[in-house]
Amino acid sequence: MDPHGGHYLNKSAVLSALGAARMCQLLLGCTTVSLVAHQAGYSATYGTFCMFVWCFCFAVTLVVFVLDVTRLHGCMPISWDNFTVAYAMLATLMYVTASVVYPVYFLRPECLSEGCEVRNYRIAVTVCSSVCCFAYGAEVFLTRAKPGRVVGYMATVSGLLKVVQAFVACIIFGALANDSEYNRHIPTQYCVVVYSLCFAVTVVVVALTVSGRTSALRFPFDRFVVVYTFLAVLLYLSTAVVWPVFSFDKKYGTPTRPEGCPRGKCPWDSKLVVAVFTHVNLVLYFTDLVYSQRIRFVSQQP
Repeated sequence: MDPHGGHYLNKSAVLSALGAARMCQLLLGCTTVSLVAHQAGYSATYGTFCMFVWCFCFAVTLVVFVLDVTRLHGCMPISWDNFTVAYAMLATLMYVTASVVYPVYFLRPECLSEGCEVRNYRIAVTVCSSVCCFAYGAEVFLTRAKPGRVVGYMATVSGLLKVVQAFVACIIFGALANDSEYNRHIPTQYCVVVYSLCFAVTVVVVALTVSGRTSALRFPFDRFVVVYTFLAVLLYLSTAVVWPVFSFDKKYGTPTRPEGCPRGKCPWDSKLVVAVFTHVNLVLYFTDLVYSQRIRFVSQQP
């Protein structure tokens, strides 16, 4: 007991739906890493990415859980609620990606020459990773903004969309780096500048919110976010037109996938991924703008 009569340990961090979700994350994350390290195995860039996701999320979740139980998060110079919900959203997206990538590249219906044990372990890894997606998604659901409840910006739909936008931008960067031939045309280089600019500002918005420094700014942060989101919609709208034209039009690119293009190292595939996720982010930014305006309007009601 402390001098004020409170408890050092936070029982609600364990005996609550949120605590149960985090313990499931730890259990499933530890099981996934153990299965991969023991027998399932991984290799190449895709396997390393999946292993990084599982190890990173397990480590951060363990730190979050311990800090919440011990109440030590109060000593950290961050907005704890904003940090945890932003991390839960990011972990959900990372786990979904790993749960798709791992079976695509490592799971085969037939058994290997040394037997079916490796295949069975990889099936177990895929199942555990997929179930863990729901555990992190449950945390996002439990901590999101609800009517009549005061929460941080990252718990709102707009805040959660910022995390998704940044994650989608990372997918775009990955495709650009995978021999996308974006440097062949100036307009496609312009698209890369747009992706980089929007990603950088989005990360700054998230970082300022998580660090709790928005009140120290000399301009209204909420207005800045809305104006930036509007500009991001316009910029992404331009890339949604420019990138497909200079990638798939007969004059500048190839409308169809070339025959004999190697899987995983085909420029046409990378261009297609960039085009698809450009439109995904355009929809996300537009939804963010609409929601931000609706929240702003409601907040001005008497």
